[in-house]
Amino acid sequence: MITAQMVKELRERTGAGMMDCKKALGESNGDPEKAVEYLREKGLAAAAKKSGRVAAEGLVMAYISDDKKAGSLVEVNCETDFVAANEDFVNLVNNVAKQASASVSKTVEEFVNEPYIEDKNIKVQDAVTALIAKLGENMNVRRFANFSVENGVIESYIHGGGRIGVIVKLNCDKQSEVLNTVAKDIAMQVAASNPLFLSREYVDADTIAKEKEIYRVQALNEGKPEKIVEKMVEGRIQKYYKEVCLVDQIWVKDSELTIAKYLQQKSKEIGSTITVGGFARFERGEGIEKKEENFADEVAKQMQGK
Repeated sequence: MITAQMVKELRERTGAGMMDCKKALGESNGDPEKAVEYLREKGLAAAAKKSGRVAAEGLVMAYISDDKKAGSLVEVNCETDFVAANEDFVNLVNNVAKQASASVSKTVEEFVNEPYIEDKNIKVQDAVTALIAKLGENMNVRRFANFSVENGVIESYIHGGGRIGVIVKLNCDKQSEVLNTVAKDIAMQVAASNPLFLSREYVDADTIAKEKEIYRVQALNEGKPEKIVEKMVEGRIQKYYKEVCLVDQIWVKDSELTIAKYLQQKSKEIGSTITVGGFARFERGEGIEKKEENFADEVAKQMQGK
């Protein structure tokens, strides 16, 4: 009989997942040594040992359906740019992106527990774990975003070989090559200018309150009279909108136009209103604290099997 204590001890010994440990004990008739061998053979124990290592490299990749009605953007991380260029890793990220485009999962945890698009007998996480065992680096599906549209297009833009990725959703009742071009332009705008919000309506009250307080203190520190501080704060808030709201930004291809005006122009050209329905921008490794190590020390550690 496999007990909870046996599973706990094997998990602590190998670092493998609870369900994997339970299965290993079942396959080995409760023999802990054979269970360890089983996990090692499956690559699960080795993968667990690598799970604490920082994975800040990898790829940001997109998938767009042939009809441009659905698409996704994903970030899958690994430890080195060498593995990021590996064909098996690239294939994994492509598959994850394609699967994410049709996923109904709301979180990464839900997503990685879906049946894998390439082999329905395993989960997405199982495919990642198997590749960890094969290539010897920690990996993880970090995040994904997906969009679909009935009237309009989904488009993407990948910059720097997977360093920055963008996906955008445009709403429009008419389909045309012009609309596809506009979608690509908007995706490139998001990549270059990194807007935080779609429009002013999406900027939350807490963010505005925080910005106003910062600007108010700045104005007072500059020695401005109290009576004109509020006008200065309001002026700087308007400038803030133009920096962080996509439709208020200056179009990178033509400084005479904002994105809103560019969309108005193209709407007239097509004969139908074009609006941005949403966007996502991922930059590889952003927010992940990378541990800096001496290269010679790292090589020595690997040679020692650490």
